[in-house]
Amino acid sequence: MGDSRERAALRALAVAGLPAGSLARVVPLAGGTYNTVEELRLTDGRRFVLKTEPAGPGLRHESGLLVSEAEFYRGAALAGVPAPRVVALDGPWLLMTLSPGTPWDDTFTAAERADLRRELGRQVARLHTVAGPGHGYPSGALGPLAADWRSAFAAMLDAVLDDARRYRVRLPRPADEVAAVARGAYGALDAVTVPRLVHFDLWPGNILVDRPAGRPRIGGLVDGERMFWGDPLADFVSLALLGDIRRDGAFLAGYREAGGQAEFDPPARLRLALYRCYLYLIMLTETVPRAVDEGRVRWARETVAPELLAALEEIESVDVS
Repeated sequence: MGDSRERAALRALAVAGLPAGSLARVVPLAGGTYNTVEELRLTDGRRFVLKTEPAGPGLRHESGLLVSEAEFYRGAALAGVPAPRVVALDGPWLLMTLSPGTPWDDTFTAAERADLRRELGRQVARLHTVAGPGHGYPSGALGPLAADWRSAFAAMLDAVLDDARRYRVRLPRPADEVAAVARGAYGALDAVTVPRLVHFDLWPGNILVDRPAGRPRIGGLVDGERMFWGDPLADFVSLALLGDIRRDGAFLAGYREAGGQAEFDPPARLRLALYRCYLYLIMLTETVPRAVDEGRVRWARETVAPELLAALEEIESVDVS
């Protein structure tokens, strides 16, 4: 193994109180889109995951992401939701347990997929029972937690728009225009009075599926680094990435079975459109500091940008009177 990787792994084990001689192997893990992720295999058979923050440029809210990720895993443990458990957190790295399974893919039958989506709905509803001490990112990247959701979300959206201006990102509408449209819907945010645990990155790659007895089940919800305390409705964006959660009957059935509230009246549609704007702005803006290849840039412009436009147009068209 490389010297730098081994030194990082040994330091993590030392902080966790595990003997250096127990490290057998460090294995890079694929799938991470921002942090470096590696599996640590110990001589006694135990397996852990070590995640390390990059040193390069990023978006404003990406400072201290691992603090937020650790907070998500602690919340998931409280809710009884399968996810990694925090072993140690020290500055730019996080050591956690390894969850069983592999990222959700397209190999399931229609019946298996429906069962998994229903199970996922129940898991997410349980996540949303966990309340936080304030609204916003627990990392403090955008300042202290806010007393109200409108203030927190406004700061989050302003930050990514500032990033877009700073990195000279090509948006489908000018940043100032996006901000003005979004502000027109901020009144709908006042309906959110309790800050709830929101993963905000539950696309299939972050949902592990295991087959302990042949039947697929959710093995763990991972990569909770985008977590914030806010409106549970915000999780519906990545759960139906570039789509519409209202068409996912199996997920919504499971979510409601476990006590989740999923109503789509005009104020809720406005909030959902705001959260779509926020995520799609992140996806467009991050292409610059991450220096992605031209194919990824083209995909963002051709696929993500139209979804941002559609969300803005929905905000402008929804009548809550």
